Amino acid sequence: MTWLFAILLFQTAAELTDEAQRLAKSGNTAEAEKLWQRAIVQSPKFFPALFNLGYLNYSLERFEQACEFLEKAAQISPNDFNSHYLLGAANSRLGKIDAALRAWRTAETLQPNSLRLLQAMIVEYGKGHYYEDAARTAKRALSLNPALPNLYFLAIKALQDAGDYARAFEIASQAVQRFPQEARAHFEYGFHLQKLGRVEESLQSLHRAMELDPLYEEPRYFYGDLLLKQGRAQESIPHLESAIRIRNDYLPARLELARALMSLKRWDEALRVLEETAKIDAQHPQPHLLLSQLYFRRGDEKRAQQEKELSLRLRRNKPELLELPQSRPFR
Repeated sequence: MTWLFAILLFQTAAELTDEAQRLAKSGNTAEAEKLWQRAIVQSPKFFPALFNLGYLNYSLERFEQACEFLEKAAQISPNDFNSHYLLGAANSRLGKIDAALRAWRTAETLQPNSLRLLQAMIVEYGKGHYYEDAARTAKRALSLNPALPNLYFLAIKALQDAGDYARAFEIASQAVQRFPQEARAHFEYGFHLQKLGRVEESLQSLHRAMELDPLYEEPRYFYGDLLLKQGRAQESIPHLESAIRIRNDYLPARLELARALMSLKRWDEALRVLEETAKIDAQHPQPHLLLSQLYFRRGDEKRAQQEKELSLRLRRNKPELLELPQSRPFR
């Protein structure tokens, strides 16, 4: 009779769980899993075994199995924060937004000031277009710890999505004053300045963001975009190209670069950029719309019409591109 077989025969669920934890700590997770499974066969409502199986499956990215055990653990011990938190995280990894939020809202009642939880909820609310809930949660998280830069950035994004640009700008102003060495703070402030029409101030903030983080692509794109809107196409090109060098699949920067090149009648370069962009995202209509305009300006009406029709067909296949997502309440 092997030692493991003896354990399975004679030890209680608690003893099996203790032995499983010892094995797991030593890296023998396969044998630990067997013991936890045996523990719940002996005692189906034994919380430690259920939770540990949920945690183990989550760690191994077996999220469906993790949810199965964590749901049972949360039912047996409804006041255990970690069970609800991990259940929400597993559902989030499965793309089950509402299920994740239901678990996390229960966890929130148990630990309302958990910043780890609140940050996860803000992101998940945003994914589900629950923008008002995201904004409310973000403001509360920021009030709990105004020393964390990431809480400002989460709040700015949540408030933007909720349409509260005035409050988003207020928080962006606070962030840039409190964290003058944070590139993201200068970018967010610059982004909101341009929305207010304060273009030169915006360019200064975006330039500062680029200085602080040379590998941050967004300020470079928005800087180039602002220059292009001012009719400064030649000046915009290096900034848009640098954004693309940092992130090759950055579609907005690629499209703006093509527009800048087209405005300068640099047709061959614009064509190359647009063809590359269409390969990167074959289902996006915008590169084909710009290709239609390019061919039309060059006098190739047949190719222009073909690209226009392709753009319209792709746009119909992606109705989410036609209108902005609307906020909805979480129920």
